[in-house]
Amino acid sequence: MTPHQSGSAVRVRDLEKSYGELHVLRGVDLDVARGSIMALLGANGAGKTTVVNILATLLRADGGTAEVDGFDVATQGAQVRRSISLTGQFTAVDEILTGRENLVLVARLRHLGGADALAAELLERFSLTEAGDRRVATYSGGMRRRLDLAMSLIGDPPVIVLDEPTTGLDPQARLEVWRAVRLLAEGGTSVLLTTQYLDEAEQLADRIAILHEGRIIVDGTLAELKALLPPATVEYVEKQPTLEEVFLAVIGATAAHDATATPGATATPHATATPDATATPDATATTGTDAASDAVAASDLHRIPEE
Repeated sequence: MTPHQSGSAVRVRDLEKSYGELHVLRGVDLDVARGSIMALLGANGAGKTTVVNILATLLRADGGTAEVDGFDVATQGAQVRRSISLTGQFTAVDEILTGRENLVLVARLRHLGGADALAAELLERFSLTEAGDRRVATYSGGMRRRLDLAMSLIGDPPVIVLDEPTTGLDPQARLEVWRAVRLLAEGGTSVLLTTQYLDEAEQLADRIAILHEGRIIVDGTLAELKALLPPATVEYVEKQPTLEEVFLAVIGATAAHDATATPGATATPHATATPDATATPDATATTGTDAASDAVAASDLHRIPEE
């Protein structure tokens, strides 16, 4: 069995890197299973990008070993570079070219045949067919990142490293990138994802490793990491409505009002409580005729039942 047919897609042992007296990596151990998504979490300066650069043969480690698809990054650099694709924090696309031309260019640089057919296949896979013949300068941030990921797949590398791929993207663009990353794993590609966004790791990763002060301090599935903390307790929580809830309540109430209003209709005021009326606990009092106020007020307080 050849090296690239066995073992982990990425295997790191006792990895060390220093810059003078600054110890960036202090013995990092990491494994990425084939066909899985591994999230590497850490604050700025934790050493995430240093690990990525060593795996991509852009930086030489001071100690330890690292393998990509069974090839040693220190002694088999050429084989490693054929096995890995690195997508950095900023998209590496040519804005003057169209999306299709970017893909064809990379395919030809890799000396692959059928560049046009390959470009068409990747455009369809990443939902970019309609935009394929537009200049990339007209693309949104999410579209550019999806194109960047598509370019990373040219040559079918078994391992893709995504270094903070959603930094600076708006929420909608982040969701687009998340869908694209899931497609990679579903296609059998092994993904190492570095990120500062905890929700991103929760959404995408099969396993999560936390890098802190140059060391991996915890490594496991999301369920295993959650089990490290005490069980949750049930409490009464007063929850203020978010702006999103207010917005949806207002536009929903307005739409309902517009749909039911008829010309000449007379609005009926809310009933006024009489002095002998009995108040109901937890009831929410409403005044005025604005239906949106009722919708917003109803979401002011959510109670979690006590066990």
